[in-house]
Amino acid sequence: MTAAEHIATQVLEGNRLALSRVLTFIENDQPEGREALKALFPHTGKAHIVGVTGAPGTGKSSLVNRLAYFYRHPPEGDPKRVAIVAVDPSSPFTGGAILGDRIRMRDLAGDPGVFIRSMASRGALGGLARTTAGLVQALDAAGFDIVFIETVGAGQAEVDVARLAHTTLVVEAPGLGDDVQAIKAGILEIADILVVNKADRPGADATVRALTEMLKMAHPSQETIMHHGQRMVVEVGTRRADAPLWVPPVVRTIAVENEGIADLAAAIARHRAHLQETGEWQIRDRVRLQSELENLLRDTLMQRWRATVSTDLYRATLEQVFSRRLAPSDAVAQLLDHASVAPN
Repeated sequence: MTAAEHIATQVLEGNRLALSRVLTFIENDQPEGREALKALFPHTGKAHIVGVTGAPGTGKSSLVNRLAYFYRHPPEGDPKRVAIVAVDPSSPFTGGAILGDRIRMRDLAGDPGVFIRSMASRGALGGLARTTAGLVQALDAAGFDIVFIETVGAGQAEVDVARLAHTTLVVEAPGLGDDVQAIKAGILEIADILVVNKADRPGADATVRALTEMLKMAHPSQETIMHHGQRMVVEVGTRRADAPLWVPPVVRTIAVENEGIADLAAAIARHRAHLQETGEWQIRDRVRLQSELENLLRDTLMQRWRATVSTDLYRATLEQVFSRRLAPSDAVAQLLDHASVAPN
C-alpha cells in the first residue's frame, strides 16, 4: 500500500487529521493529493452538495452557520454530518486571503460532526478555487452527509457553483442595490432556491416581490448547464418524461436571529426529493463530473503544450503581439503549429 493509499484509508476510517492533510495536498495540487483522490473517488457520490452564492453583504456565512447548526441539532433528532468549504477571495497584489469565515461560525466550534475548510480562490474566476471540486470529493468520501460550498461573493459571475452543487442557494438581501441585479449574467437562472436574508430590513417585501415576478416570467429547465458560455448537454436518459419542472421558491430568513432556517432546510429537502424522483440527481452528478474532467483536460493539455514550446519562442511571439505586428489569433495558430511539429 502506497503512502497516498494509506492516508486515504485513514480518511475513510474517519481520521480528521488525515482528512486535513489530504485536503492540503489537494488544494496545493500535490502528487499525494492526486493519488489520494484516486483511492477516494470510488467512495464518492453520496453527499448532498449545496452551493451558497450571492453578493457580498448578503449574509452567506451566517446563513451557512445557522443551517449547519440546524442539521446538527434537528427537531426530529437525526443529526447529519456537515462539511463546509468556504472560498475567500485572494488579493491580486499579494496573493493572500483572510480565510475569516470561521469567525462567523463559532457556534459550530468543537462539534466533531462538523468540518470547516477555508480556502483561497487564488485568482480563479467564477466564485470557486480551481481545486474546490477535489476538496468536495474528499469530504464526500469521508462520509459527510451534506457539503456546503460558500463562494467568494463577487456578485454576478459566480455561476461555477451550479456545475458543482446538487442544490444552489442564491442569497439576496434588501437594500444592496437594484432589485433586478439578481437577474443579470445568469445569477437568477442558477438558483434552485432564492433566499432573501436580513428580511427584517426595510425593502424586504419589495425584494421578495421583485424576485417572485422574475420567476413568474420564466425559469429555464436545468437539464443543461452553461459552461464557459456554452450549454453542456449530458445524455443520461434517466429523467422522467413527465417530470414536473422545479420552480425555485423564495424563502425569507434572518440568519443572525435564526429565523426562517427551518423553512429553508425544508425547501432544501424538497429540492433533494425532486432531484431524486425525477432523475435530475444523476444528471447533475454527470454534469459535475464532465465539468471536472474538461477542466483537468484543459489544464493538462496546456501543461503539455508549454512543454513543447521554448520560453524564448513564447516570449518572442508575445513581443510580436505587444508591438501589434501579430494578432492574438494568429499568435495562437503559430504557437500551435510549432507544437504540432515539435519532436517528442
